[in-house]
Amino acid sequence: MKLEGAQEPFDIELGDVVYSVFPEEEDVFVIFKDGREYLKIIRDNDTAWLKLHPETELPMFGMDEEVNYIGDKINERREK
Repeated sequence: MKLEGAQEPFDIELGDVVYSVFPEEEDVFVIFKDGREYLKIIRDNDTAWLKLHPETELPMFGMDEEVNYIGDKINERREK
């Protein structure tokens, strides 16, 4: 059963790594890697994503190619 308005979890791939993406709240996603919680990301703007600090959940500013790649794949999925 699909809940109205709720986003379903989905998987994305980067090379041979599979990430499981779980939408949490508006523009916030929990990312699992190898079956374990790996990181939490938030959309900063249309093209940039930020990693959230694991303890405080405050945005950690700085360029992270892996986070932006995951965010780009989330954007692609939302555009479908």
